[in-house]
Amino acid sequence: MLTPLPSFMLGHQVTVEPYLGASAYGPRYGSPTSVRCFLDQQTRTVRSPTGQEVTSTSTFYARPGLVCPAESRVTLPDGRQTRVIARLERSGGGMPTPDHVEVQLL
Repeated sequence: MLTPLPSFMLGHQVTVEPYLGASAYGPRYGSPTSVRCFLDQQTRTVRSPTGQEVTSTSTFYARPGLVCPAESRVTLPDGRQTRVIARLERSGGGMPTPDHVEVQLL
């Protein structure tokens, strides 16, 4: 049974433009989507999907089902635009903990 993050924890809002791939004119993005989330603006070292250590400046946590692959463009509440390093599914495995998506940002 899915236990999503409770609404009271989703006090921030970001805009996500899913990465669609590269074109002759640069990266292509999908339509912008507004996402309610919990935003943690803390610098930390994380691993990219290719295994490289990179510096993440922010992480947000949202409800499951978010389409947000690596390289997607994200606009933070202060207007700063950044890109996704990695999107990680966090499941409680049936335990009574909130299932969510962790999105690490450059």
